[in-house]
Amino acid sequence: MTFKRSFPPVVDARTRVLILGSLPGEASLAQQQYYAHKQNKFWALVGEAIEQNLVGMDYATRLDTLLEYRIGLWDVVAEARRIGSLDSRIRDHASNDLIALVDTLPNLATIAFNGGTAAKIGMNTLGERGGQYRLLRLPSSSPAYASVTYAEKLAVWRQLRQSNDASGRV
Repeated sequence: MTFKRSFPPVVDARTRVLILGSLPGEASLAQQQYYAHKQNKFWALVGEAIEQNLVGMDYATRLDTLLEYRIGLWDVVAEARRIGSLDSRIRDHASNDLIALVDTLPNLATIAFNGGTAAKIGMNTLGERGGQYRLLRLPSSSPAYASVTYAEKLAVWRQLRQSNDASGRV
């Protein structure tokens, strides 16, 4: 099995919402970009949630826009063995230090998990600290999670807007 590692977090002190995935897939690792697989709907879903066309932006602008909207990104798995991109193939994983990260985010209000694996590992890693935040389990944006339609996924992803501040931004 191939050994894979997550990317650094994309956050700043203004981050109110932290979206946690599991571990970058093959396309993301090859391009060194979060959610790089063309069929992954992450950028469309979060873009619609914040009413920005993230899909039409280059990667650096996407990340800047997320930060502008006070959204951060990271993964729950720091490193693991995995053949391919499926979460079900993650083996021998080590978790990222989520507690250390959330301790650096004074405005954090919501932690959202992109899919079931991220939720399971992330909630276990956070333990009791998770109770300090609004926790959202989002349906996976992965093309492998096809049992839920895009419209059904979007209805849940729009809950990210409930962490808005007075400016209308997340």
